[in-house]
Amino acid sequence: GRSSARHLSRRGHLCQRHRKLPGSSLRRILDCLPTEHRVRDSAARPPPFNPSRAFVSRPRLHSAMTELEYDLVTLGAGSGGVRASRFASQLYSAKVAVVELPFGFVSSDDAGGAGGTCVIRGCVPKKLLVYGSQFSTEFTDAAGFGWSGHQGAAHNWEAMIESKAAEVQRLNGLYGDILSSAGVTSFEGRGVLVDAHTVKVTARDGTETVLKTKNVLVAVGAYARKLPLEGADLCITSDEALALPSLPDGPIVIIGAGYIACEFAGIFCGCGKEVHLVLRGDTVLRGFDGECRAAVQENLEKRGVKVHTGATPMRIARGGTHGLVMCYKTGAGSGAQEVALNAGLVMMATGRKPRTQRLGLQEAGVDMDADGTVKVDEFSRTSAPGVWAIGDATNRIALTPVALMEGMAFARSAFGGELTRPDYNFVPSAVFCQPPLASVGYTEEAAATELSGDVDVYVSKFRPMRNTLSGRDEKTVMKMLVLRGSGRVVGVHMVGPDAPEIMQGIAIAIKAGATKAHFDATVGIHPSAAEEFTTMRSKARTVPCAGTAKL
Repeated sequence: GRSSARHLSRRGHLCQRHRKLPGSSLRRILDCLPTEHRVRDSAARPPPFNPSRAFVSRPRLHSAMTELEYDLVTLGAGSGGVRASRFASQLYSAKVAVVELPFGFVSSDDAGGAGGTCVIRGCVPKKLLVYGSQFSTEFTDAAGFGWSGHQGAAHNWEAMIESKAAEVQRLNGLYGDILSSAGVTSFEGRGVLVDAHTVKVTARDGTETVLKTKNVLVAVGAYARKLPLEGADLCITSDEALALPSLPDGPIVIIGAGYIACEFAGIFCGCGKEVHLVLRGDTVLRGFDGECRAAVQENLEKRGVKVHTGATPMRIARGGTHGLVMCYKTGAGSGAQEVALNAGLVMMATGRKPRTQRLGLQEAGVDMDADGTVKVDEFSRTSAPGVWAIGDATNRIALTPVALMEGMAFARSAFGGELTRPDYNFVPSAVFCQPPLASVGYTEEAAATELSGDVDVYVSKFRPMRNTLSGRDEKTVMKMLVLRGSGRVVGVHMVGPDAPEIMQGIAIAIKAGATKAHFDATVGIHPSAAEEFTTMRSKARTVPCAGTAKL
């Protein structure tokens, strides 16, 4: 799960038995990591991994400069690219080819893989690690329910990463199979636009294939970027964090305050590490609802994460008691101070950037922003006729389900004879911190500046039933924003256990235009946290809105 918090706050925005492939998943991971993050015992490593097994739907390699013709060539086999290509082929009988880089756990200009960021180095592996890290609190809470013997249980990070890697490999192969079964031809290599209707694919062995096409879809996604600091090369990003073969002996410092930073703070802390979260502002998750942001930060601190606010990162250097020292500055002028944190690992969770470099886009007439974002119109068309773009490369709302929506809209626009706009209103989202945050619609802050009229705010904070016996000092926060006059619910937010599961159902109601009266007339499920949304009767406050938007 990736998000553009500003847009989210404004619009609401084969089962088979688990098995291991030949060779070691950890070996593949190690080859992707900087030397300082590798396991020391090289003698214990198994034989090298054979990369030809990673992309199950193997492309046919053609002789040098073979020319083939298609209705659509898609650059990128991530969630959006696969959905768009499959729909174009199956629903509209288009002849489709997809170009994707060879598989790699850590992305680069030469490594990618079918499934893209979400499957290989994003939503899916992140959620698996969240699950794994939650057991430490489960064991602690179990004591209040009469269980004993689980406290202090040891965690094997290497075993978890091995299992995660095997599942990612399975999904990578499944995505290749999905394309093949849909009649889509897969080419493994780097695709570059020669012009708006020609793509040259260079395979790993140097073989080149020229694809002539009526349409090109750019769905190459984005990559994790680092701050331009001294010592940035000593840091890892979320890519490497999801593939670490072992955890360091010392503390882990995370630079950033967004959803990736908060999620990994919970993962590392839950797995027993001392974690420092370093952010420039006062509160995490800028762009989300303020009341919920405060609750997330409070929960992070209660679970042991050391949050450093008002901190400007300065540099990272080798040294200290655990191998690395991360320095940041607080204050300004004569009151400025420099603080040094000893760390075994420093992670930058400081945003993502479209992976649009060296694709020949500008040469083909595609307009882009300075950061590489592909400019598109409301139908995902670029400035070059016949070239379209979806997903993170366009930097609209960077979420996997949004890329899927854009892919389906593109297929209908390009091949279904009906120009279709993706609908970005009331897109739900979640942050898998612990406990998680979930949201749909306007935040209180966005409503006050963008909507016309007054908004009634309903807030409920309570101790979850489970915590009454576990003794855990955490409260659930639920919040609802209602537009006066029409009574329409324009925003719902929650921090607490199962928030994402609850919010998905509520998002359907909000999308359908549900009013507060609809919620009030709904019979709740008891006992559950979700029923609280049907019993909110006392408003906390009324917010006067200074905007012009009317719903």
